Amino acid sequence: MQSSGHRFRDVEHHPLLAENDSYDSSSSEADMAERVWFIRDGCGMVCAIMTWLLVVYADFVVTFVMLLPSKDFWYSVINGVLFNCLAVLALSSHLRTMLTDPVSMRLFLDVGLFSHVIQNSQGEGMISGAVPKGNATKEYMDNLQLKPGEVIYKCPKCCSIKPERAHHCSICKRCIRKMDHHCPWVNNCVGEKNQRFFVLFTMYIALISAHALILCGFQFFSCVRGQWTECSDFSPPVTVILMIFLCLEGFLFLTFTAVMFGTQIHSICNDETEIERLKSEKPTWERRLRWEGMKSVFGGQPSLLWINPFAGFRIRRLLLRAKKGGPEFSV
Repeated sequence: MQSSGHRFRDVEHHPLLAENDSYDSSSSEADMAERVWFIRDGCGMVCAIMTWLLVVYADFVVTFVMLLPSKDFWYSVINGVLFNCLAVLALSSHLRTMLTDPVSMRLFLDVGLFSHVIQNSQGEGMISGAVPKGNATKEYMDNLQLKPGEVIYKCPKCCSIKPERAHHCSICKRCIRKMDHHCPWVNNCVGEKNQRFFVLFTMYIALISAHALILCGFQFFSCVRGQWTECSDFSPPVTVILMIFLCLEGFLFLTFTAVMFGTQIHSICNDETEIERLKSEKPTWERRLRWEGMKSVFGGQPSLLWINPFAGFRIRRLLLRAKKGGPEFSV
């Protein structure tokens, strides 16, 4: 099989594992398909918790400091409903990004890598998961029935078959196909399966940050024009401190998420991950047109489902898994 030049730079050539070499067999494809993805990284978990706390803080200030004391009933209702809906959508997108396996691979792990079907233990038609860890054994290779001269690559760090456009994440300790980057704020890699949720997360955080800044501007104007003691149920010094912190938080989050949102849309339209761009890798795959790239990430024709982080979420499947018992997390 013909191999691209950048594959030789990315992958070290090591012999495949022997049949008796040990690896974590619990990470098989069938097991991974039944588990919720979660990364046990201390820094990532702290950042994820901080994200939730900052959103809750913003919601507290907006609701109890600015909206509830307002004498304009409809102003409070409309802005309160809008801000809280955006906050729920942002946190839901955050959860979907954090708990979704960043890669979804069909049984053809990579058409450009090899064309043999790899059957899992249950004979299912799809494998949902990062590149299986430690599957580069001689026994596994024999099952592929490779033709003479066919070449496949092995990641020396996680001992797995390395498909096209896969990169090893030192934090997830797995090879992630179409890995864009590892984001500590969502405690996960951004890959082909959860990129949509990450884009929605950055969009909704940018929107609630802008909304919070606008409300702060109206609140300061209202308090300066009237009486500080009447514009909030809190004392004037406490009100000012809470609103200043909210303005700083809103400005920082708006700047960061707006830039990240634009970067992600640019990557999707160019069918190029951030890692591939930074490494200046020449594309060996057929790039999708800009509109095709958007439909591939967000799914189907443009609709409200594109901005719905709950799309594809099946509560019934989670309940069935809970009844079955057993491990729930793939780490």
